[in-house]
Amino acid sequence: MKKEWFLTQEAFDALLDWLDPNRDAAALKYETIRSRLIKIFACRGCLEAEDLADETINRVTSKLPEIQTAYTGEPARYFYGVANKVHLEYVRRRPVPPLPDQKAGCEQAELEYACLDRCIAKLTSEQRELVLSYYQEEKQAKIEHRKLIASRLGIAANALRIRAHRIRTSLQECVKECLEEPAV
Repeated sequence: MKKEWFLTQEAFDALLDWLDPNRDAAALKYETIRSRLIKIFACRGCLEAEDLADETINRVTSKLPEIQTAYTGEPARYFYGVANKVHLEYVRRRPVPPLPDQKAGCEQAELEYACLDRCIAKLTSEQRELVLSYYQEEKQAKIEHRKLIASRLGIAANALRIRAHRIRTSLQECVKECLEEPAV
């Protein structure tokens, strides 16, 4: 019989430390991972997408001491691997297939995400950091955040906008090419 595991503040703090030593960056990564997990489960037709995302996070957190010593790489990818297993368990419990067009749309969205991940990985670390940081926040916070980025880089806001646009354009081209590649 499996014991119930509950997320404690200490375990959550350890998870954030694993995601990034900087607490603000770690919180942002956590929110990004959770949002992406919810989208993945929702696209796969899961009615309990948020619960499944939380289950995925809890499983990773509960195994964190083992993961930290054995796993190398971007933590987000580990979450997505666990999410696949959680999804398979969900399907076994609830064998209700998604509607045909919903399934095709979700498969397309997953393919696009995979291509975007691959294309982001091809960027230099500076480009990756700039573009990911540039598209964070909303409304007034976004404006302030972009001013801060420009200030840190020692460039004008317009120069920052141009750099981000060029990176985004190259990502769009890369994703387009990736989507046009024949499936293996």
